Amino acid sequence: MILNKDTAKATAKLLLQTKAIKLEPENPFSWASGWKSPIYCDNRITLSYPEVRTFLMKSMSQIVLEKYGKPDVIAGVATGAIAIGMLVAQELEVPFVYVRPEAKKHGRQNQIEGFLPAGSNVVVIEDLISTGKSSLHAVEALNKANVNVLGMLAIFTYGFGIADENFEALNVELTTLSNYEHLIALAVAENFVSKDQLETLKLWRKEPSTWNQ
Repeated sequence: MILNKDTAKATAKLLLQTKAIKLEPENPFSWASGWKSPIYCDNRITLSYPEVRTFLMKSMSQIVLEKYGKPDVIAGVATGAIAIGMLVAQELEVPFVYVRPEAKKHGRQNQIEGFLPAGSNVVVIEDLISTGKSSLHAVEALNKANVNVLGMLAIFTYGFGIADENFEALNVELTTLSNYEHLIALAVAENFVSKDQLETLKLWRKEPSTWNQ
């Protein structure tokens, strides 16, 4: 769900300008999943630009307050959302924890790093949503820690149907600053891509798992 169209457009523009999102229809990227894609998103690049990361931090913090009030804890999903999650927690002046993909094999063998009291109201911060599997894995870890996950807020989502299904199955509310539709509309309007490239991007979006095979 997108709460604000102006914020969605502004976020998409910043992601394109900083090249946190790259569009290369003629030279597809290979994802870790094995999918071929004409788009690649690495929102960690935004952290190198003070004005951009401040915009993301303030936008996300405002959404958290509007939707949930002030939570007890902000939880970032490792590793991509640790930094932006901590910035949001700092802005809201609340504690911060982060969730690993799995528990460490040594030391205290934690999956959740930081102090997290049982019963806490937690908002999860993520940088990117593709299928949602890894993001929801973090939610499951938080549920096992006996806290109340209010919802998840991410910078960007590809908007895959499988992600919607996964979030619905776990009954987790997802809100994002921007999404694929806003990104592509802006990319065309601002000449980041041509009309021919737009068709490629539309085809990929329909069948991302089998595109270009």
